[in-house]
Amino acid sequence: MARSERAARRLGPRRRTDRGRRKLTVDDVTVVNPDTLRRAVAAAAIGNTMEWFDFGVYSYLAVTLGKVFFPSGNPAAQLISTFATFTAAFLVRPIGGLFFGPLGDRIGRKRVLATTMITMAAGTFSIAFIPSYATIGLFAPALLLVARLVQGFSTGGEYGGATTFIAEYSPDRRRGFMGSWLEFGTLTGYSMGAGLVTVLTAVLSEHTLLTWGWRLPFLVAGPLGLIGLYLRLRLEETPAYEKITADKKQSDEQKPKRHEYREILVGEWRAMLLCLGLVLVFNVTDYMLLSYLPSYLHAALGFGETPGLLIVLVCMVIMMAVITFAGRISDHLGRRPVLMAGCIGFFVLSVPAFLLMQLATVATIFAGVLVLCLLLVCFTSTMPAALPALFPTKVRYGAMSIGFNVSVSLFGGTTPLVNEALISATGSTMVPAFYLMAAAVIGGVAVFFMRETARRPLRGSPPAVGSRREAQELVAAQRP
Repeated sequence: MARSERAARRLGPRRRTDRGRRKLTVDDVTVVNPDTLRRAVAAAAIGNTMEWFDFGVYSYLAVTLGKVFFPSGNPAAQLISTFATFTAAFLVRPIGGLFFGPLGDRIGRKRVLATTMITMAAGTFSIAFIPSYATIGLFAPALLLVARLVQGFSTGGEYGGATTFIAEYSPDRRRGFMGSWLEFGTLTGYSMGAGLVTVLTAVLSEHTLLTWGWRLPFLVAGPLGLIGLYLRLRLEETPAYEKITADKKQSDEQKPKRHEYREILVGEWRAMLLCLGLVLVFNVTDYMLLSYLPSYLHAALGFGETPGLLIVLVCMVIMMAVITFAGRISDHLGRRPVLMAGCIGFFVLSVPAFLLMQLATVATIFAGVLVLCLLLVCFTSTMPAALPALFPTKVRYGAMSIGFNVSVSLFGGTTPLVNEALISATGSTMVPAFYLMAAAVIGGVAVFFMRETARRPLRGSPPAVGSRREAQELVAAQRP
């Protein structure tokens, strides 16, 4: 296919009809500066790195934190209490999304993302200074809960803003590849947190780890947050946001807040439902494999704690090696085929993978975990580009933050707690496999009904390209 024909396809019929009789000009096309794009991706991804560093530390220290912050006696009760505190942060994420999301559509992505960055880092950093249950009793879990609620509130505006930021900066034909770096940041943060805990678990005695060693990973959050804040403050607003704000009338800028929520929840109800379904399968699988699996291998299967941590960590490194390639594939094949492959894979292979893990050897556990982690790449590489494309520019941050966080709170963040409770109630260690299968069915339905958005302009935005030459080719390819 000739380059001009490919450009015409990217232009799409909607772009021609949206502007009536006037043809698109080169000035209408957003030309993205490569250096600015790289800085934007790095600044957005470091927030995900910070968020998942905390998740990695918290998940890998779950057993230790249960002993530090909750009464001794029943180890299962301690672990469930730890995961309950972990889950509590997700209950306030929708509130954070309701607050930060529409605010990002009103005052800009950059300022809100800087705020969520520093607040999220402060919540994680403060955990390092909370005394233990043996020292201050019930105040210890109460303070841990407060810190987790601060994290959850700030995180409510983080992922929706980060995906919006990268999507609005990326050229249309590379949005999948650029968005995959956001989840590369997720894996980097989680691997850093998990790797640090693994090292501490291996080199410190259990007494030392319980006394002060567990505090060290949380102290890292302070410097990491300052670096992220510095990177975000250096950036300009996204081209897509600047274009719509430049055309806004004063009356639109003074629109009452309730109209924004009505436009998101009523005007975009179909896209919101699709977002809920896609985020459900994305986050149930994500939190199951990256947050819950280390504790599952140790507590449910009786596998060694350190070997289990290392297996999951190695699988995450493999995911990091392939995730950006999968993002490129979604740019070429489309978002829907890649996402549907992930849903079908989880439905078919979850039971075999968990049966492999139950053999409880290093080789079989590694094989089972690796299969599921490679299927997860279908979502991590593609969702950061697919989700923002569901919504128009004027409400994208708000809609993404609300839809994403409602689904995460109800389904993703509750995954460790629900699975641990179900295993305790039923005695079956196959519960997580059936949980993944149910999520895959719901995700598959959402993928079936979503539109293909690869290589197309974002809703409400002009085409975005990587060079002026490409913009000229795009304009020249318009039908007379």
